[in-house]
Amino acid sequence: MDRRTEWQARVDAVWADAALNNAEVIDRIDELAADWPEDDALSLFQTAGARDSAGLEAQAAPRYEKALALGLPESERAQATIQLASTLRNLGRADEAIALLRAELAERPAGEYAGAATAFLALALADTGNAQEATQLAVLALVPHLPRYQRSVAAYARALTAP
Repeated sequence: MDRRTEWQARVDAVWADAALNNAEVIDRIDELAADWPEDDALSLFQTAGARDSAGLEAQAAPRYEKALALGLPESERAQATIQLASTLRNLGRADEAIALLRAELAERPAGEYAGAATAFLALALADTGNAQEATQLAVLALVPHLPRYQRSVAAYARALTAP
């Protein structure tokens, strides 16, 4: 097992430990992040997530932004984008969250995290008073999971924002 894989397994173990409180998660993730240079994108992503999970969004946002600017592997990049958007939404910056998520979905409409991006986009849209589009996105995301009525439900959802 290479050093990064072993490190990630240790990070995953922290996240999986339900006995840890928020402060303990932050402390442990920070200890693990100290194994890497300060400008390591993956460790920044993890320290951002620890703070975000603890409700410390103002501390998380700059870490997410720096991790994204430094470059992350695709899966973590998508997660960091979604988590940053959620953080921005919680900080009252829903318009910025919407822009991030729209860009993510435009670039990767069928990406691994497209459903999650859509869900967070719907929440951000609702925060800005755009309940019609938020509802449309949420309902369209459900369509593939319906045993029947897919065509009807999709048409009704699209009609929500039709002129």
